[in-house]
Amino acid sequence: MPKDSSIQKVLIIGSGPIIIGQAAEFDYSGTQGCLALKEEGYEVVLVNHNPATIMTDTAYADTVYCEPLTVKTLMAIIEKERPQGLVASLGGQTALNLAVGLHEKGVLEKYGVKLLGTSVDSIQKGEDREKFRSLMEELGHPTAESSIVHDLEEALIFSEEIALPIIVRPAYTLGGRGGGIASTKEEYKKFVLSGLKASPIHQVLVEKSIAGFKEIEYEVMRDSKGNCISVCNMENFDPVGVHTGDSIVVAPSQTLTDREFHMLRTAAFDMVSALEVVGGCNIQFALDPNSNQYYVIEVNPRVSRSSALASKATGYPIAKVAVKIAVGYTLDEIINPLTRTTYASFEPALDYVVVKFPRWPFDKFPEANRVLGTKMKATGEVMAIERSLEAAFQKALQSLDLSLESLYGGMSDLTLEELEKKVVTPTDSRFFELMELLRGGRSIDALHEMTGIDKLFLSVMSNLVYMEHKLSTSSLSAELLKEAKELRFEDSTIAGLTGMAEASIVELRMEEGIVPVFKMVDTCAGEFEAITNYAYSTYYGTNEIESLPGEKKVLIIGAGPIRIGQGVEFDYSAVKAIKRLKEHGYTTIMVNNNPETVSTDYETADRLYFEPITKEAVLAIIKHERIDTVLVQFGGQTALNLADMLEGEGITLLGTSSDIIDRVEDRERFYQLLDGCAIPRVKGDICHSKEEAIHVAGNLTFPLLCRPSYVIGGKGMVKVKSLEEMQRFIQTADEEYFPVLVDEFKEGREVEIDLVGDGEGVYVPGVMEHIERAGVHSGDSMSIFPSESLSGEIKETIEEYARKIVSALQYKGIMNIQFLLQDRNVYVLEVNPRASRTVPIVSKVLGFPLIDMATDLMCGESLTIDAFDPPSSIKGVGVKYPVFSSHALPEIDQILGANMKSTGEGLCLGETVEEALYKVFEELHGGVEAGGTIYVDCVQAKQYQTAEEASFSEWIKTDHACVYFNDEETDAKKRIAALEAGVTVITEAETLHAFMRSKNAHVQPKPLVHSKSIQGVSRV
Repeated sequence: MPKDSSIQKVLIIGSGPIIIGQAAEFDYSGTQGCLALKEEGYEVVLVNHNPATIMTDTAYADTVYCEPLTVKTLMAIIEKERPQGLVASLGGQTALNLAVGLHEKGVLEKYGVKLLGTSVDSIQKGEDREKFRSLMEELGHPTAESSIVHDLEEALIFSEEIALPIIVRPAYTLGGRGGGIASTKEEYKKFVLSGLKASPIHQVLVEKSIAGFKEIEYEVMRDSKGNCISVCNMENFDPVGVHTGDSIVVAPSQTLTDREFHMLRTAAFDMVSALEVVGGCNIQFALDPNSNQYYVIEVNPRVSRSSALASKATGYPIAKVAVKIAVGYTLDEIINPLTRTTYASFEPALDYVVVKFPRWPFDKFPEANRVLGTKMKATGEVMAIERSLEAAFQKALQSLDLSLESLYGGMSDLTLEELEKKVVTPTDSRFFELMELLRGGRSIDALHEMTGIDKLFLSVMSNLVYMEHKLSTSSLSAELLKEAKELRFEDSTIAGLTGMAEASIVELRMEEGIVPVFKMVDTCAGEFEAITNYAYSTYYGTNEIESLPGEKKVLIIGAGPIRIGQGVEFDYSAVKAIKRLKEHGYTTIMVNNNPETVSTDYETADRLYFEPITKEAVLAIIKHERIDTVLVQFGGQTALNLADMLEGEGITLLGTSSDIIDRVEDRERFYQLLDGCAIPRVKGDICHSKEEAIHVAGNLTFPLLCRPSYVIGGKGMVKVKSLEEMQRFIQTADEEYFPVLVDEFKEGREVEIDLVGDGEGVYVPGVMEHIERAGVHSGDSMSIFPSESLSGEIKETIEEYARKIVSALQYKGIMNIQFLLQDRNVYVLEVNPRASRTVPIVSKVLGFPLIDMATDLMCGESLTIDAFDPPSSIKGVGVKYPVFSSHALPEIDQILGANMKSTGEGLCLGETVEEALYKVFEELHGGVEAGGTIYVDCVQAKQYQTAEEASFSEWIKTDHACVYFNDEETDAKKRIAALEAGVTVITEAETLHAFMRSKNAHVQPKPLVHSKSIQGVSRV
C-alpha cells in the first residue's frame, strides 16, 4: 500500500521526564519515529519537555515544542499547527493516555487529526483492564481469576473469595505503578488504594496470584492488512511476580519446547489481530512450567521498554517500522535498513543469545527496600550479546559498572543457611546469592525448589561456578585459558582465581592466539548475505568483520546504563558529537551497552560495538579497528575512568589528557589547581585516613561536607553537623572512601556554567542559577537559565575564574564549573572535565550548538564563536525542574542534599521566570488554580508534633497546591505526608516567592508563539 498522501504534517507526543518505568527507551523510539517520518517527506512537529533527550533537538523534528504534556497544551499546539496525523505510540504510557484524553474531549475530531497506527478503541481494549479481560474471554485466551474494582469495598469482596496472595494491577499505568503482590490484608488494602489513585480512570484489576509461572514476552508487529510477525520472544529469568523491568531477560527464549513456543506465538497473533493493532505490540504470558497451561498477563499496544531491547537484540528497527506501517505501508514493502537485503516481513533469526540485566539504584540508596515485585525499581539496564548463555551472563555483569562490593552486597559474611533464607525472596542480589549457594555445594534441584527459577538457567550458573573451581585448583594451560575466555572470564578475574599476574594472563593469551573475534548482528543468522555495521565480540568461531577503512578513526565511549546521576543527557552529547566528527572527516566507532539509547542505534555511528565498557573490552576493539584516538568527554564518569588506562596503552584522548582529568577529579590536586590560580575555595583539606579526617574536622567550622574523588551524582557525599556525627560517620566508612575532601559547608546560592575552551580562550554562553539552597545537589535543584538576578560584576568574576582554569589546564573541549555565591564572594566548588547534565538545557534554551563547538575545539580548531551566530540577546528563560521516582522508591528519604535523588528532569520555557514557573507547577500539580498556597514555616509545621501526625496528614489534604518548609530540620514524615497527598513540597523561599508572584499576577500562558528566540523551539 502507498503511504497516506492525505497527511502532510504529523504531531509526535514524547514521554516527558525520565522516571522509573519510563526512561530513555522512548527517546530512542521517538527519534526513530521522527527520522522515519522525515524520510517519507512528512513535516514533523514534536512536543516533549525532557531537555536531556536527543529527540528534542531541532535536527530531528521540523518544529519542537518544549511544553508540559497536558491535554490543554496539546490542544493549543494542534490548534496552531493543524497536523493531519498524530503518533502516540512512541511516548510510553504518557503519550498513550494523552491521545485517549484528546479523543475523549473531541479535540482530534474537531481539528480533523487522524490517530496513526493503533486506534483509540484498540488502545482502550488493551489498557482498560475490564475491556481487556472481556476480549480475552471472548477469544478463549485464559486470564487468571480476577475482578475489576473501582473502590476498596469491591476489592475486599473479591479477597473473601480468593485466597491471598493477590496481584493488584492498576489500569493505564506503567512500571507496575501503584500495584503489587499483596500477601496480607493490610498490604492488599494499601495496594488497592494506591492503585486506584495511580490509575487515571480509577480502575484496578485484582487477580489470583500466579507467581512462580514462567514469564514469557512476545514482541509482535502487525500492519493494516493483518500481516503479523514475531520480532523477538523473550524469557524472564525470574518467574512471574517480578516486574519484567526488574528481571534478567534472555532472548530468544531458552527453555520453551517447540510446541510451547508456537502455542504462545499463535496466541499473540490472535490477540493483536483481535485488537486490530497497527504497529508494534508487546504481549506478556505466564506459562505453567509443569503443563501447557498459560495465562495472558497484559498487552501493551505501543512500543515499550521491551521494544527497545528487542530492536537492539535482533537489529530489527521496531519503532521505525511501526511508524511506516502507521502511515500506510505494509510489512512486505519496508526494507530493513540494517541488512538492506531483507524486508520487514522477514522474522529475525538469531545465531547468538542476548541477556538483559537491570541496573538498580541500591548502590546509591542502600536504605531502600530491595525486595522486587510487580512494581519496577530499576533505573536502567544493560544488554550483552554472546554465543552462549554463560558468556552472555558474564558480559552483562561486566557492563553494570558496579564494584564487586556493590554486586555481592556483603554476602561473604553470610552462612549458606542464611543465604537459603534470603534467596527465596527476589531482590537485586538474588543472582549473586544463587552463585554463592552453588559455590557452597547446593544442588540445582534444591535451588529450583526454593526459587522456581528454571533448571536450565541454574545449570548455566553452575557451569560458571565449575570453571571458577577449575581455575583456582588447576595449573593454567592454554586449553583451560581458552575454555575460560569462551565463557567470558576477564583476564583480571582469571588472575585473581589463579594467583597469577594479570599481565602474565594477557601474555599467555597473545602467545597462544586466544583473542576475541567479532561477529555481525544481521537479523538473519547468516542465512542471507548481509553487510552490517553492528558488531559484538566472542571467543567462539572466526572473525566476520574487518576493520573499517580510513586513517582518521575515533572511538566514542558511551556512558553505559541509565542511573541516577548519569542519564540520557550523555547520550545526547555523544550522538551530537558523532555527527560533528563525521563532518571533520572522522570514521566514528561507538561502544556502549545500553539498549535504550540512540547512541546504540546502528545508524548513528559508522560502526557500533555492543560491549562492556571495561579495560579489556575497549582495548580489544581498539586493537581490532586499529584506533589511536578516543573520545571520553561525552561518556560521563564511566568513560573518564578509563582515561588513564587508555593513555597508558598509547592511545590519544581527543582534546584532553588523563593528567588534566586527574587534576580536577582528584580532590587534592583540584585544590592545588585552585590555589595556584588564586581562585577562592571553601576552607577544607584532603584527608587520607580516618584519623586525619577527624583531626581536620576539629579545626573547621561545622557543618562540613565530605566529598570523595571521581564520583558522579553526589554519590558518597555526606553533610555532617557536629564532631560527634563526623566521628560516627568516619568510623563506618570503608578504606576505599579515602582520600576524601573535608570542607566547610557554607550557606549561599549555587550557580553553574557550561563552557567551551581551546586551551586559552573561553566562551561561556550563560549562567545557570539554582533555586534550592546550597547543599542541594545540582541535579535535584530547580534552576533558572539564564540567570536574571546576578550582577554584571558577579558574572565577570565567574568568567574570569573560568578563563584561569582553562588556561592553567590548557583544556580543550567542554567543561562544567559549579560556584557558591556568598555575599559578594565567589567560590569554586567543583569542575567537571566533560559534558554535564546541563549541556542539553543550555543548548536548547539558547539555540547554541555547544557540542558542535566543543567537538571542533577538540579536533584542533581555535575558538571562533562568530561562526555559530550566538544570540545577541536572549528573549526567554528556561526553568529546569527535577522529577523524582518516589512511586517506585517511596522509602527513600525525601529531604534533598548532596546525594542526587532525581531520576529525570523537565524544562519549561517562558518570556519571564514567572511564566516558566507557572508551567512547571501546571505540570507538577495540574495547574495552580486547583488549590491555594499555604506558607508553612518551621515553627508552624512543628505545631503538628509526631504524636499528631494524623492531624497533619489530614490538614495537608485540604486543597493545598504546595507547602513550603524553610528548614531541613522539619520532620521528614511531614514532608512524606505532603508528597503522598499529591502536594508539591518546596524547600526554599526563592521557589515559593517566585511561585506566589506567578500566581498573584495570574500569569497565564500567552497565545501560542512560534518563537525562534529559544533554539527554534516553540513554546505556548
